[in-house]
Amino acid sequence: MTELLLQNMSHPTLSGSKLKTHFTTTVMTAPTSAADLVSLFECPVCFEFVLPPILQCQNGHLVCSTCRQKITCCPTCRAPIGNIRNLAMEKVASTVMFPCKYFASGCNAQLLHTDKQDHEEICEFRPYSCPCPGASCKWQGSLEQVMTHLLAVHKSITTLKGEDIVFLATDINLPGAVDWVMMQSCFGHHFMLVLEKQEKYDGHQQFFAIVQLIGTRKQAENFIYRLELSGHRRRLTWEATPRSIHDGVQSAIMNSDCLVFDTSIAKLFADNGNLGINVTINLC
Repeated sequence: MTELLLQNMSHPTLSGSKLKTHFTTTVMTAPTSAADLVSLFECPVCFEFVLPPILQCQNGHLVCSTCRQKITCCPTCRAPIGNIRNLAMEKVASTVMFPCKYFASGCNAQLLHTDKQDHEEICEFRPYSCPCPGASCKWQGSLEQVMTHLLAVHKSITTLKGEDIVFLATDINLPGAVDWVMMQSCFGHHFMLVLEKQEKYDGHQQFFAIVQLIGTRKQAENFIYRLELSGHRRRLTWEATPRSIHDGVQSAIMNSDCLVFDTSIAKLFADNGNLGINVTINLC
């Protein structure tokens, strides 16, 4: 909003027989660009954007709802902060195009606040997490750094070259939840093969096997993989597009969008507690 401040400078001057008073006008201009408007929504605590629901202190300073839960006074003026909603700014926010939080990494998307979170969860410029299963490794970095990280930190992972290999999971009868991981290199790309055993109800166990591409979703669409268990007059096959490591394996496992089999099936194809899975990767 534009605020006009009129100041009577009280410098009377005579011009003929009339007395003239000079006024100085100071103009406080409103934000003149989209960037200026967006900057009004910066949270003074986390420096992310304050998005609806927008909360303020008693003096009108904004703070995002996440940071509000961590503080008891306004970080700007130190006044007590309650749960006062700023409905006017929420209406303004509904018209503003916000940049993706990964703009510094190269994303140029401009989004309404209602679309921002969904976009950022799948943004190709989002940092990649370590693709190894489990929660022990918290590393994050760019796609170009993933292989360097794996070779430096996860040296125990075996890498086989070729589009047709055998993924050997040893000691599948080990109790509890277990992960088996190996790498496959072909077509100028690296693929991570994961076999995960989970404990279900009443001691029931399930196995989930999946292939991830160490690459983007778009790159993954160029390939198809096949997993095959074979034994005496038996064969179990699964074919699918590999997942990008950006997506991880947990969503696929939750939706059974991978090769799924239980302990009884595993025993049909295992040899002395070792399970060999034939893995074939082809170009689409």
